[in-house]
Amino acid sequence: MNLPLRFDDPDGGLENEEFLPTPDGKKLTRFTDFEGKTSFGMSVFNLGNAIMGSGILGLAYAMANTGVLLFWFLLTAVAALSSYSIHLLLKSSGIVGIRAYEQLGYRAFGTPGKMAAGIAITLQNIGAMSSYLYIVKSELPLVIQAFLKGDTDSDLWYLNGNYLVIMVSASIILPLALMKQLGYLGYTSGFSLSCMVFFLSVIYKKFQIPCPFEEFSANTTAGHPSDDDSYCSTRMFTINSQTAYTIPILAFAFVCHPEVLPIYTELRNPTKKRMQQVSNISILVMYTMYFLAALFGYLTFKGNVEPELLHTYSRIDPYDTLILCVRVAVLTAVTLTVPIVLFPVRRAIQQMLFPTKSFNWLRHIAIAIILLTFINMLVIFAPNILGIFGIIGATSAPCLIFIFPAVFYIRIVPKEDEPMNSTPKILAACFAALGVSFMVMSLSFIFIDWTTGGGHAAGGH
Repeated sequence: MNLPLRFDDPDGGLENEEFLPTPDGKKLTRFTDFEGKTSFGMSVFNLGNAIMGSGILGLAYAMANTGVLLFWFLLTAVAALSSYSIHLLLKSSGIVGIRAYEQLGYRAFGTPGKMAAGIAITLQNIGAMSSYLYIVKSELPLVIQAFLKGDTDSDLWYLNGNYLVIMVSASIILPLALMKQLGYLGYTSGFSLSCMVFFLSVIYKKFQIPCPFEEFSANTTAGHPSDDDSYCSTRMFTINSQTAYTIPILAFAFVCHPEVLPIYTELRNPTKKRMQQVSNISILVMYTMYFLAALFGYLTFKGNVEPELLHTYSRIDPYDTLILCVRVAVLTAVTLTVPIVLFPVRRAIQQMLFPTKSFNWLRHIAIAIILLTFINMLVIFAPNILGIFGIIGATSAPCLIFIFPAVFYIRIVPKEDEPMNSTPKILAACFAALGVSFMVMSLSFIFIDWTTGGGHAAGGH
């Protein structure tokens, strides 16, 4: 006799994603038995928020080192590849009736596949959350100080980044991370995306700032002579020593794959086509936002743009009200993204350690508190660990975006339906090979950067 469907306990389904029978021969509730209640629009907000990362601040710098046309081509290609990757995940999920990344790994390769997917999700998302909280730690004191206008004593507690990041984590992130379902975060995700739309006010600043610009400090102009046209000319296509570092940033601009299946699970009237539409709309919205932010950030400063766009604006006027508001909006957006990114990590930990357990509030809360405490300790006591997460991101991101969806698809789709020499499986194999090449390339860039003493970010979320 099968267990009754537990619509009143949706997260029982979230933790019991097993397709194997229990020792007493009963079959656990499957995702196909779960009644999703999250609307289409809220699902778009949640996935868009998962895609959006702090990397948007570096896209103008990426455009400066690739040129407008090459950047547009690369960004378009990555968006299309991300959509195809989600298609592979959804098709594999539909065949076996499982909507959990880790359980797809289990179905494809047994326990090693499940552990590989769980570890990759955990490392990737902990790295992302650490980078978001590091932005809060470093930026929030500067923004508060700018609003106070002056050399305020930096010993004051409200200008101490360590205190601020703990306060933000405890008062905003933790309560949101304790929600029982990811769908409840749709409202905060919508607000977070609205904050990032405000980031597009860089379009307005383009028409206010001349090139070359004058720095804020009294008798100083921009570091490059005003008659040097090379820094104020728009390049359509360029290759230089920094171009290689921008490719990983673009390649991982649409990392949202750990969140796709949880959002699919909670989608109202879920079908593969409907979830693919959610994904495509989310990717299209973020693609548009990314391109506009990069284009107008680049057109404003041309060759003078810095790796972190908002720092370039601060060189002109650190007290500019609009730019301060944009910085607050970015801080709000990355803060509200942390709970979205935490959900798949908690799910992965539950899948690896408690795969047959039903939902338990104590465990749900404890994992969130332990994760946030660990990440806060990393950000406060070991900020240099972010360099290590650069390597982790360069390893886990290609696995989650390219390699795992492709190899799971090849293993899960029956050979009777699609032989290995069929077009879909050949494309999937090529996709996996592309992921391996991205991984090797990214790790090579990081190694070269470290050996030459550079300080470039290895691109993640």
